[in-house]
Amino acid sequence: MCNLYNMTRAVEAMRQLFAGLDNKAGNLEPGDIYPDRLGAIITATPTGHALHRARWGLPSPKQFHSPSGIDRGVTNIRNTGSPHWRRWLDTEHRCLVPVARFAEPRTGKGAGNAWFKLADDRPAFFAGIWVPEWTSIRKLKDGETTDDLYAFLTTEPNAEVAEIHPKAMPAILTEAAEWETWLAAPWAEAKALQRPLPDGALEIPQPPSAAT
Repeated sequence: MCNLYNMTRAVEAMRQLFAGLDNKAGNLEPGDIYPDRLGAIITATPTGHALHRARWGLPSPKQFHSPSGIDRGVTNIRNTGSPHWRRWLDTEHRCLVPVARFAEPRTGKGAGNAWFKLADDRPAFFAGIWVPEWTSIRKLKDGETTDDLYAFLTTEPNAEVAEIHPKAMPAILTEAAEWETWLAAPWAEAKALQRPLPDGALEIPQPPSAAT
């Protein structure tokens, strides 16, 4: 399960990828994104695309809420056939989540994370789902809050990820045609994008100390 990723692209870089981008997010600072934190997402609009900030973690089924009503959210979605997720698979609720690299936990106590990035450094996005203006209790001390929420799809892993995490990897889109299909195509067509990257598409970067 991917519960940590990194985003490095600035707003101007997003504008170069999506002409006429409506920036509703303000300035974007590069850095690591953790569950329940704000991350950047891109959505389709009647006139083009918009860049937003949203909270990572979609509403979870009620049976997974705490006895006090706390819903900590779901960060990754695999079973799109579930009635809980089917209501948010239309184009109105799809988004792109910019990503530079993502982490998967290594096995073993204290083993840390393996970070994956595209081998050719091209722009990449998770295939995401967003739910705007959702009211829930995420933290007891905050009470009810109304937030724009997002998460992204996972799928079976490719060869590189399977060596670290054999159960799943994020669904990642790397081509402009894929981005537009995800945002605009009927689900019968868009669902084909919930698939792993080809083997060899990812690499685990060496730490700076090891690369010098």
